[in-house]
Amino acid sequence: MDAGSVTLLREILASTGWIERTRELGLALRATRSAGGLLVVGTPEEEPWHLTAHLSDEARLSGLPQLSPTLVRWAPAPGAPAHLRVGLERIRQAGRGETLFVVAEERAPEALLERVSDARRTGTTILALDGGDTDLTGLAHDALTVPERAPFSFDGAQHLVSMAAGEVERRPTLRDRLARLLERVSGPQVTD
Repeated sequence: MDAGSVTLLREILASTGWIERTRELGLALRATRSAGGLLVVGTPEEEPWHLTAHLSDEARLSGLPQLSPTLVRWAPAPGAPAHLRVGLERIRQAGRGETLFVVAEERAPEALLERVSDARRTGTTILALDGGDTDLTGLAHDALTVPERAPFSFDGAQHLVSMAAGEVERRPTLRDRLARLLERVSGPQVTD
């Protein structure tokens, strides 16, 4: 899904409340204090590579280094590049100022739930994007559940959240403010 498709999806969902929820979760992702402190983990069957790549792009494009994610993998290959060798032990090292973002469309395995619970006790912020796992949602400080009957796919939800995370509110420039003032004083420009 490209940025144009995500923008179109946002327009379609504008009146549903979903955009506000994805924005809330996106803003929560930004609360991480340092680059690499945003840990993204999925299930053994479904690692969130695609979402991690989008968050990395959003971090770079928005100038928000705290969005630079660390993909936590269940079974990293020993010879893999460093960014693909981060295993579940990284969750045990997580602490205050870091965020563990669990992305699981299916039910999270018990081993993951135990690690999430341990990370929460050490002060790690827990966020979740899930397909209805009440155990995972119960452990999370903030969660977005995407039910089967949602007006978009779980993949679509990942795109909405990553785009929302990278949104930087643009302050109006002096030129923008002057243009608005001029329009208010002179009225809208009407062409023949």
